[in-house]
Amino acid sequence: MLSILIPVFNFDIRPLVAALHGQCERSGAAFEILCFDDGSTDGFKTKNREIWKHTNLIYKELPQNLGRSAIRNALGLAARFDYLLFMDCDSLVPDASYLQKYFDHLQPGTVVYGGRSYQPIPPTDPSLYFHWYYGRQREQTTAAQRSKAPYHSFMTNNFVIPRQLFLDILFDESLRQYGHEDTLFGLELARRKVPILHIDNPLEHIGLEPVAVFLEKTKRGVENLARLHKSGKKIETRLLTTFLALKKWGLAGVLSFVFRFSSGWMVKNLSSKSPNLRVFDFYKLGLLTKEWG
Repeated sequence: MLSILIPVFNFDIRPLVAALHGQCERSGAAFEILCFDDGSTDGFKTKNREIWKHTNLIYKELPQNLGRSAIRNALGLAARFDYLLFMDCDSLVPDASYLQKYFDHLQPGTVVYGGRSYQPIPPTDPSLYFHWYYGRQREQTTAAQRSKAPYHSFMTNNFVIPRQLFLDILFDESLRQYGHEDTLFGLELARRKVPILHIDNPLEHIGLEPVAVFLEKTKRGVENLARLHKSGKKIETRLLTTFLALKKWGLAGVLSFVFRFSSGWMVKNLSSKSPNLRVFDFYKLGLLTKEWG
């Protein structure tokens, strides 16, 4: 019935796999868990090899890093069952009914997205605060909120898709670095008019990253966005729409000038105890202007 697919990179997946395996066995449903390691360090590989003790599980260490899109395609192609549950490795199962909620909503031709959540208490490490704050304010949303824009609200951290539908679409493997593989996939679902059912079944995101790492990934995501647009991909994001409007109005040069002299201040704000998400939005606009050259 269900193939659970987990791309692994530098994270201890033992708690996640143990929780999922227990729920699978209690459900009585046919299942498999596939975990493909995409070039983790030896320390994480040593820890994660312990999951071999579980039945109906395949753990595979790839000889080289494939990237975020290609690793997901490899997992989907290797899966055996009719429905595929993709999830990020830096996650925790929220409760004992997590898988059952998905079993209750499986439908042919329909994608089911469960959402993402963050712990209610901020991290003690101040360098992790911005990632947590951004996640709570922007990424943690209810099914009702996401359903208002079902395709733009889609993310790849926690979704079920019929296997044949996934094989018909696949992820764009030209995207090797972080950023917008979920945007492209969601837009392709929209183009094909594939319904997305949003439910309240979030995975808790526990892989918080220091603000410097988070901002570097943001930069990579902006680079991907610019490259995709320039290559002719019909991609739509609020960031790109805003930038193109400013460019049309002849204000891109002004934005670039302001960003050049204020980017340091913005990074300081985002690294503080009271980050401003509007500053973050402007920071991304500045990065996009810079990327456009």
